[in-house]
Amino acid sequence: MQKHLSITYSYRKSSAQYAKESLHISLILLLLSLLFTTTNIIAQTTTYTVKDIKFKSKGIELAGTIFTALNSKIGIVIVHGSGQEHRSNKFATLLAKNGISVLTYDKRGVGESGGEYAGPEVGTNNIDSANLNLLAEDASAAVLTLNNYFGKKLTYIGLSGGSQAGWIIPLASNKSKNVDFTVIFSGPVVPTLEQLRFQFFTEGKANFWANHTEQEVRDHIRNAPDKYKFITTDPQVSLRRSNTPGIWLFGGQDVQIPVGLSIDQLNLLKIEGKPFEYCLFPEMGHFLTASDSSAPIKIAINWIKKLSEKAK
Repeated sequence: MQKHLSITYSYRKSSAQYAKESLHISLILLLLSLLFTTTNIIAQTTTYTVKDIKFKSKGIELAGTIFTALNSKIGIVIVHGSGQEHRSNKFATLLAKNGISVLTYDKRGVGESGGEYAGPEVGTNNIDSANLNLLAEDASAAVLTLNNYFGKKLTYIGLSGGSQAGWIIPLASNKSKNVDFTVIFSGPVVPTLEQLRFQFFTEGKANFWANHTEQEVRDHIRNAPDKYKFITTDPQVSLRRSNTPGIWLFGGQDVQIPVGLSIDQLNLLKIEGKPFEYCLFPEMGHFLTASDSSAPIKIAINWIKKLSEKAK
């Protein structure tokens, strides 16, 4: 696992060096702790049950499934990435086997859920501010549903998701008083328009980083004209309003989001005192939870459990 893990901070020269050193040391200690205690995660087989449910959000009904792990005190709502996504039953099963209860649901307008789906497949914009806020409302409603379903049995509830969820989760976290933590896989910490500039530049090519440098990427994002015009969503706005602990997990070969710039923004937020952490896996790409390596999921699960223990 160690060959996949890197602890990296990419500060610009203007950042305070003392703050940089302090953050670097604290992250090293955190990650070493996680690495030495993840051995049995994933292999665990906690008993769990499954129940299909429906719940209301902004005038429509969403369909989902609750995975109840035996004697669980931790719950997670899985937030979708982009696309016509159904319930994430495979990921939910993995979490439940590790003692974490889960609510996963069909995205608005997909599967058994009501409402209208927004996305390029149907000729609409799925990352304009209105749609992202609507999806955040759905996630917030799911948190309330999970909380009401278990009552006082759950003492720690969080949001987890990947990719587009990197914009949705900070919005949803601020909308709900019941969110205690967030876990984001390959989620952008840059405005939506900046992410599109990067995505158009890489064209999704797997060998992109073999032929381009980080500086070329930054220059392009700074100077490229926008192909689309809409109100951008900047996750840093929501993150500055939040004191909810969060961890981001990134792949160094990602061609969907600008990882270097996202890490820069997290570092700046950490300087401001925000309880955020991140892990970088240099050899991995965008789809961390679907990777052959279980390292990102192991670290995420152990981070959640350690955090919940501190909160007792």
